[in-house]
Amino acid sequence: MREIVLDTETTGLDPLRGDRLVEIGCIEIYNRMPTGQTFHRYINPERDMPAEAFAVHGLSSEFLSSKPLFTEVVEEFLEFIGDAPLVIHNASFDISFINAELDRIKRLPVSRDRLVDTLLLARRKHPGVSNRLDDLCSRYAIDNSRRTKHGALLDAELLAEVYIDLIGARQSQLILASETRVTVSNGFETPRRQREVPLAPRITDTDREDHRAFVATLGDKPIWNDFLPAAS
Repeated sequence: MREIVLDTETTGLDPLRGDRLVEIGCIEIYNRMPTGQTFHRYINPERDMPAEAFAVHGLSSEFLSSKPLFTEVVEEFLEFIGDAPLVIHNASFDISFINAELDRIKRLPVSRDRLVDTLLLARRKHPGVSNRLDDLCSRYAIDNSRRTKHGALLDAELLAEVYIDLIGARQSQLILASETRVTVSNGFETPRRQREVPLAPRITDTDREDHRAFVATLGDKPIWNDFLPAAS
């Protein structure tokens, strides 16, 4: 199953009060494993950058002034996410900014039915404790030392790792890593566990010689020929 892990950075907290999107980062995962395919764009918000937001992500108005507008990257963004579920930490925040940008250019919003909110998943699994992204990285021993400031692509990469642990998929990956897959007659694939060290052969050269000698005693008309289909 294809899923997209997504994060954004913005100029503030409320798109209804004029705050805008400034960065989108997406990581593709397939069957709960990152594929290496990403989408990352900085976006010109066409407004100033409040000091509070700059302190969070370090993206200045000067830096963003040369970046494309949302309308210039929207087609590529929508093509990348396709109809896949969107895995987002505190999903209502990010999707409200994305849908506000889509509304400005008269495009249909992203359906909230597609959202997988890892904050809600974490609160159910770890009630009564903080479940910020940094907390979850610490809890699952994920290295977030590069996260000196928020960044959409880096945060999406970290969230992909957190999500895999949060839903218990990493253990499944460890099991599957030691398996091969066998296609059965109905076309479906089933896992086959492989031995780390193959069993030693139990048939000796003497056994093979004895078998050949026995077959030679059966002559030209062994009994199993009676069960072969008649030649047409």
